[in-house]
Amino acid sequence: MKVFRGYLHPQLAPNCALTIGNFDGVHRGHQAMLALLRSEAQHRGVPSCVMTFEPHPRDYFAAVARKPELAPARIATLRDKLTELARCGIDQCVVLTFNAQLAAVPPEAFIRDVLVRGLKAKYVLVGDDFRFGAKRAGDYAMLDAVGERQNFDVARMNSYEVHGTRVSSSTVREALAQGDMERMGGLLGRPYSISGHVVHGRKLGRDLGFRTLNLRFSHWNPAASGIFAVQVHGLSTHSLPGVANLGIRPSLDPDDVNGGRVLLETHCLEWPASLGPEGAYGKIIRVELLHKLHDELKYDGLNSLKTGITKDCDDARAFFAQAPQTVQAPLHAETSRQTTRDRI
Repeated sequence: MKVFRGYLHPQLAPNCALTIGNFDGVHRGHQAMLALLRSEAQHRGVPSCVMTFEPHPRDYFAAVARKPELAPARIATLRDKLTELARCGIDQCVVLTFNAQLAAVPPEAFIRDVLVRGLKAKYVLVGDDFRFGAKRAGDYAMLDAVGERQNFDVARMNSYEVHGTRVSSSTVREALAQGDMERMGGLLGRPYSISGHVVHGRKLGRDLGFRTLNLRFSHWNPAASGIFAVQVHGLSTHSLPGVANLGIRPSLDPDDVNGGRVLLETHCLEWPASLGPEGAYGKIIRVELLHKLHDELKYDGLNSLKTGITKDCDDARAFFAQAPQTVQAPLHAETSRQTTRDRI
């Protein structure tokens, strides 16, 4: 999949089949929509294209209003979102920076300048509650009316449900907040994971006897937090069991080397000897969060922190002993392509 920052790029293929949305998590409802988009693109002989936004529009408006509580918790990093869109077979993705300029574009101008002149879209697929343009003044009816005049097709999809529950990013956030990773797998069609480059940290873990792999979670408010039994991909020919902390590390100095940022800190229960003590830095790894052990805890000192980590490792080993099939899971289980409908 080709990724473009902005819609004015010489290598961006025109005459595409397009869908627009945030696609946070790329859950099974999103997958249903993307499957339909691919089918319509193939039928028309044009590339499939997703337009998404960074930051999330609600992040932008929450910052403008100085009300961070209005911003949604983030399910996935941009890297992980793009990875999942590629796995769904999308040909190209346009990432638009959501800022004051984009927020002020009237819906008619968005259709004219972005969809028609910029992307030359021949087919546009949206959710049935789709709104766009300044003050969310544009809707499906407007888009459909302009499409009829400008000679591009417009379609919309309804909700996608699993066991009577609408699958949405909000539902996914709810499951993550509750630490219900089994439910999460049903909503995503795969284990929940976070990927990124291993970065240097304070290196306190090695002093305590628990070397960690540190990944920065770019958003300040991840949808999941706490201590998890995990599997690590990317360090060996097979996945490695581990225990991970996703959050702000309340037991440590907030002025540490990572500046108090949200980190995913993972300790592998089995460390590949071939890596050596420094061999993981700079590698791109993917950490699957399989089972939540507990919320983050604040310990009163390094000795109690070490005791807590030791117990977490024991509990993670117990989890893997009871569920050995999770260790044998493929690198990224193939998600069936849904054909029913969903909002984005």
